[in-house]
Amino acid sequence: MTIDFENEYGEVPELEPEELAERVICGSLDYLECPYEARVGLLLTGDEEIRRLNLEHRGIDRATDVLSFPMTEYDRPGNFAMLENEDIGCFDPDSGELLLGDIVLSADHVLAQAKEYGHSVKREFAFLITHSVLHLVGYDHMSDEEAKEMERLQKEILDQLNITREESK
Repeated sequence: MTIDFENEYGEVPELEPEELAERVICGSLDYLECPYEARVGLLLTGDEEIRRLNLEHRGIDRATDVLSFPMTEYDRPGNFAMLENEDIGCFDPDSGELLLGDIVLSADHVLAQAKEYGHSVKREFAFLITHSVLHLVGYDHMSDEEAKEMERLQKEILDQLNITREESK
């Protein structure tokens, strides 16, 4: 597992972001039974930069908590078998790692949402990374059914990592 971690934000209270990000990304991929070593880019930034990126890539002129930029479109969420098709080109030719994509997190949103939802910064950060990893492997929440599936997976992954709302109060 390689995480290309970049912190433009600086220190985040109550958090070792690089270590936690690696734990959560690895735990999420293990839970989803990803059979490959993977590579993920993660940028920790503030509301100003994530707003710019949200406008540039989605046409939405406001800050958000997390953006996900998957490298591959999946025929079914979490269907890693389809990646064997050589035409997809989703593996790093040098390392052989699966190139999942990039995650951009707003630390401003992490801090505000942790306070708003009444749980720790650690839990909010982990939740948003888990949510984004699911997007990187093809999950979405456009329909009620998709949203319920993502919510179920997020809870199960975080429970397995012992990062729960209860432990973080």
